[in-house]
Amino acid sequence: MESPTPGATHPALARPALRLSIVTETYPPEINGVANTLRQMVLGLSGRGHELLLIRPGQRLAAGEHPTPAAREEITAGLPLPGYTGLQLGLPAGRRIRRLWQQFRPHAAYIATEGPLGRSALQAARAGGIPALTGMHTNFDQYSRHYGIGPLSPLIRHYLRRFHNSSAGTLTPTREMADALLQQGFHHIHTWPRGVDAGLFDPQRRDPELRASWGAVATGPVVLYVGRIAPEKNVDLALRAYRAIAARLPDTRFVLVGDGPTRERLQQACPEAIFAGARIGADLARHYASGDLFLFPSLTETFGNVVLEAMASGLPVIAYDTAAAKELIADGENGRVSSPGDATGFVRQARELACDPAALRRLGAAARTTALQHAWPAVIARLETLFYDLANPTAETSNDENAN
Repeated sequence: MESPTPGATHPALARPALRLSIVTETYPPEINGVANTLRQMVLGLSGRGHELLLIRPGQRLAAGEHPTPAAREEITAGLPLPGYTGLQLGLPAGRRIRRLWQQFRPHAAYIATEGPLGRSALQAARAGGIPALTGMHTNFDQYSRHYGIGPLSPLIRHYLRRFHNSSAGTLTPTREMADALLQQGFHHIHTWPRGVDAGLFDPQRRDPELRASWGAVATGPVVLYVGRIAPEKNVDLALRAYRAIAARLPDTRFVLVGDGPTRERLQQACPEAIFAGARIGADLARHYASGDLFLFPSLTETFGNVVLEAMASGLPVIAYDTAAAKELIADGENGRVSSPGDATGFVRQARELACDPAALRRLGAAARTTALQHAWPAVIARLETLFYDLANPTAETSNDENAN
């Protein structure tokens, strides 16, 4: 990618192009919502003419995979994250980051993760006078309850509050979470929602051959789950909902796309389910579009990108009324929501909707219409505005020109 000249105005911009540095401890080819969001951030901002420096730990690339070409990348050391096979925990790299930023001279930085790498980057930004936004992408204090360290939740929350309050502002994806953080003593919270590639996730990708391989027939729906198969995702409730549907419609098929530490247990508990493993790109989109009903039982999400992807694919979503579902789903119009923690209501709504083919089609079409209003370009434009407000590059550009 040809980098913009510092201070120059890109044809797509009315203001000077920015130099931005993004620091993250997760990034594709890792498969999770945060990694996908960061990839869209890099592609979207670089596509709008900004120069990006991406700092991240290295991930193992599978055959045929390539790093994102839209940014200069600096790879730092990392260690496997316990309990999350394939994810990296970035090690501190403050000295190296300071050297990189002395050369790159970013107008602003975005620090996406709160691990050792993110902490060292935030310290480097403060020392160098570089305004930095941070991102609240994961409910770590809630996740801790599912991994045997629940008593540490207050300490984790205290650390997160200190971390984010040391930045110029924190981005969070929903108004609900912004309000919760403010009540917990977090400052300078900005709501930055998530987007979806509605060209990729499209009902037109529905694949009869794929459905046939699942054993799908006209007399039973395909119930779909996409995401990490892990304790914090509450996949057992999706299994319970599927069984309630299958009790009414024996030809129902249950397809789970993803991987994780509880996959083996669930396969043993439900041998008739189809475990498709992790999927990406057009293959993932084909799996979405080939389903009929999407189950999202998680209560630990900051957003839940899969909700938007399912809706864009023309699927009605059954979810709790929180995170992305609270922002996007109008109950009975483009999906169904139940009160957080109401497992009985969740199962009942899944069963009722699955047994009503006309409602499945009607809500699925409305879900697609809703998703089309959340395309990534508009979401990236909002982020760009936040960076301009933070960086104010015009003054620096004027000073550079005066110096010449």
